[in-house]
Amino acid sequence: MPSPSPSSRRPRLRRWLGGLAALLALGVAGAVWYVSGQQPLRRGELPLAGLGAPVEVAYDSQGVPHIRAASEADLYRALGFLHAQERLFQMEMLRRLARGELAEVLGASLVDADRLFRTLRLDERARTMAARAAERGGPAWQALQAYLDGINQFQASRPLPMEFDLLGIRPRPFTAEDSFSVVGYMAYSFAAALRTEPVLTHIRDNLGADYLAIFAADTDTDTDTDTAGAPLAAADWRGLQALAALAGQLPGAGFAPFEGSNAWAIAGRRSASGKPQLAGDPHIAFSAPQVWYSAHLSAPGFELYGQFHALIPFALLGHNRDFGWSLTMFQNDDMDLIAERVHPEDPGQVWHAGRWVALEQRRERIAVKDAAPVELTLRRSPHGPLINDALGELGGPTPLALRWVFLDADNPILDAFYRLNRADRLDAARAAAADIHAPGLNLVWASARGDIAWWAAGQLLQRPAGADPAFVLDGASAAADTPRALPFAANPQEENPARGYVLSANQAPAGQAVPGYYNLADRHRRLQERLDARAAGWTLEHSRALQLEDATGYPQRLLAPLLAELRAAVPAAERPLLDELSAWDGAHRLDSRAAVLFNQLTYQIAREALADELGEAFFAALLDTRAIDSALPRLAGAADSPWWDDRRSAAREDRAAILARAWSASLAHLRATLGSEADWQWGRAHSLTFAHPLGRVAPLDRLLNAGPFAAPGGREVPNNLAHSLGPAPWAVEYGPSIRRLIDFAAPQQALASTPLGQSGIPFDRHYADQAVAYLQGGYRNMLLDAAEIAADTRGVLRLRP
Repeated sequence: MPSPSPSSRRPRLRRWLGGLAALLALGVAGAVWYVSGQQPLRRGELPLAGLGAPVEVAYDSQGVPHIRAASEADLYRALGFLHAQERLFQMEMLRRLARGELAEVLGASLVDADRLFRTLRLDERARTMAARAAERGGPAWQALQAYLDGINQFQASRPLPMEFDLLGIRPRPFTAEDSFSVVGYMAYSFAAALRTEPVLTHIRDNLGADYLAIFAADTDTDTDTDTAGAPLAAADWRGLQALAALAGQLPGAGFAPFEGSNAWAIAGRRSASGKPQLAGDPHIAFSAPQVWYSAHLSAPGFELYGQFHALIPFALLGHNRDFGWSLTMFQNDDMDLIAERVHPEDPGQVWHAGRWVALEQRRERIAVKDAAPVELTLRRSPHGPLINDALGELGGPTPLALRWVFLDADNPILDAFYRLNRADRLDAARAAAADIHAPGLNLVWASARGDIAWWAAGQLLQRPAGADPAFVLDGASAAADTPRALPFAANPQEENPARGYVLSANQAPAGQAVPGYYNLADRHRRLQERLDARAAGWTLEHSRALQLEDATGYPQRLLAPLLAELRAAVPAAERPLLDELSAWDGAHRLDSRAAVLFNQLTYQIAREALADELGEAFFAALLDTRAIDSALPRLAGAADSPWWDDRRSAAREDRAAILARAWSASLAHLRATLGSEADWQWGRAHSLTFAHPLGRVAPLDRLLNAGPFAAPGGREVPNNLAHSLGPAPWAVEYGPSIRRLIDFAAPQQALASTPLGQSGIPFDRHYADQAVAYLQGGYRNMLLDAAEIAADTRGVLRLRP
């Protein structure tokens, strides 16, 4: 049979191509229809049951809703609905993280994270906190119920986010327990003890006091106290390695832990306007969507422009015409790890208060997507839950209990923030701060009346004599006895100080010993220097420049003791690089080569000096703590430190030998990864990607992630676009989650800079519309005046009963 001629094949080919094009067009049209159906509705009218009167929502050019309601109940019900419209998936994932339910939708790789949060008992604690809040009742509880009702009405009546379809998530109502679980996750993300105490205990017990010396400022006692010698076996040290690693890992993008922050308030006598000024930029891990949802709330007798966290109805940051506040992490140590003494004949009993006590235990099951459920036993001693249960087979034989203020204190934190949202007077703000027991927070507050204040909010503890919370405590010793809770009056705080400003940058409190894991003093010192340098005439522009400052004195402080030995070791051809580094002002500008060389060399010095003693697991864990930043300058200045000797060689190395090795390795790595020296630019090596929880795999990474963007700033500078201490290139992990500047002479002209966009809905126009401006140091107005809101309104949504 003859084959068809070319001319007869062409019509068939055209019909086939036409059919394929039609199918593709239908597919594209279907995808567009699907995506458009999930976009936030910002104009028109929608029903919302339970409203007492209609609520009007004006969306401005940044996508921020300005909500006007006739009552607080209507206001919070509307807020819940609108918050869910743009952040429902974020809410779902955060409650699953806090309650140990991620593996059910993300698979077996999240079992370790689920096991950790089940072990922390956040779900159990949330039930207790919700029950107490319900019993207290009052306006905060009523507002929470209205907010959750708004979320649940959205979930039941509007299209669900596409992530629900991709993961097969079945919607279920949100509850007060979910909100309190998320508070628990926030408290956990503040706590550094689980990352730090295993490493410091290993150094103390297995290396000795000479090695511990460079960490001396992070501990309270000598190794001769009864905290030394907690009964740990070799298998326990493997478990502690696993614990430090697990506590330092995030389960993936989208779960933004709190990391640090800057905040200051200037008294009116030092400001150009004659009124107090407030500045703040909490440092939180970057993700898509960003952590904060901004909203301007207005009801009779109440107005606030606030930043809201998923599942929490009260602003954690906020201001109006009369007052405002910002937050930083207090970073007090409110966790103790306690090694229990086990009965020699019954591993189910531990020694406590002079007798053997049976461990409590219960069984739980973790549902796992596409796999069999994981069974686990959760145990508790009189000191707290056993953290071993988070480690599965890696948990050592010695029970390690976690005593944590969040699990023990009354902590009416949501009620405290409800009142803080209305605290227009100094005494009201102070009273609200006193009811925040965990996590530890620094509240920096200012008012149009002229007051400024800083309170370190958090339940402080007076531990028994000899108990150093930087180390694992011996559960059978007096060091593990129950600490005494101190009154709020004992907390570090300042109200209207003579210097004319208050400042918090995660530094250790001055003049008061409060155990904690504080950030480097250099960032605080740089902010303090700038504030001290201008006794009067301070403007928002000065605060803006300070928020964007990209240098501290840390590089010079670290390098000063090392430069002579480096000059002796560096080959002549490479000395221009060392000269450039030694003359560097510490500024992490996009075109800086010195910033690249310094950050690589800092890591390489740490590796060459410390990794041989610690081993890879504990070295990696140490790099994830704040202790490494303060330890390195002490190491640099201690030429006789035993860390300088490389245990892997028979010879005894000194500081000069290790520095020579670190310099050579740094240059080799930079040449291999970044190319020629002309290409060593900070903006090429230091980048920020806003990662979506599902953006870990192609092609979703291209669709859901934003970036990478060249990022200025760096680790522990005021513009704290921070990366982990490691080799180049560096991915920014956390930084200013929002920058806010408020002058109470003109609060309607307050400024903000947000890192990504208001919306959490992929493909929405406000999903990532702020990213470029944020990285370039751009700010926008937070509108309060009705006329300016009307002029900037891009859509009006009316919610009707």
